[in-house]
Amino acid sequence: MKELSVVLSFIPLGFSALLPVINPIGSAVMFLALVPASDEATTRVLARKIATRAIWFLLIVQITGAYILRFFGISLPVVQVAGGLVLATMGWNLLNKPDPETNTTPIGASLESLEEKIFYPLTFPITAGPGCIVVSLTLGAHASSPSLAQSALAHLGLLLGTVLIGIVVYFSYAYAERIASKLSPAVTQGMLRVTSFILLCIGGEIMWGGIQNLIKTLS
Repeated sequence: MKELSVVLSFIPLGFSALLPVINPIGSAVMFLALVPASDEATTRVLARKIATRAIWFLLIVQITGAYILRFFGISLPVVQVAGGLVLATMGWNLLNKPDPETNTTPIGASLESLEEKIFYPLTFPITAGPGCIVVSLTLGAHASSPSLAQSALAHLGLLLGTVLIGIVVYFSYAYAERIASKLSPAVTQGMLRVTSFILLCIGGEIMWGGIQNLIKTLS
């Protein structure tokens, strides 16, 4: 019973910590901006592959991230600065992306032509960005304990919480086109600009947090 309580306590912890930084609805708007108009079957396959890769990516970071950083001598503040810069650049590029021509019919892209985009940039950094890496590293450190059994149960809870996040990402992406179709092009473009600006600000905030932490190490 005690083992079950450990698992159950880490499920909502992992889910609630990752949900705000992943922001599935905002990420779905970015998804539509980066993926040309595709048929519903292709969109769902893409959504499934992105969600699956996001789950694996986050789990690998949670379990091995701290050891990898320690091996290469990379500190968390440096990850924040570099990751925030990547995220801010992505937001800036999307913010300044020209509006699509309204008098032309978009051409659907095949799944084969989009395969190379599934991990970068659709999984990282659009879905699971630098903020997720920092959160996952923190969760992984929190779940680790001297007791191997306790640590395994805690990581199992994080696994289940991360899988729930992946399910939310799948449905957000799979039905993003249907949601956007109910909105006018002007509203969709407006949402994209606002979300792009927020992405730019999030990247700047993550980068500034890393800079502040680096400055503290000098004092």
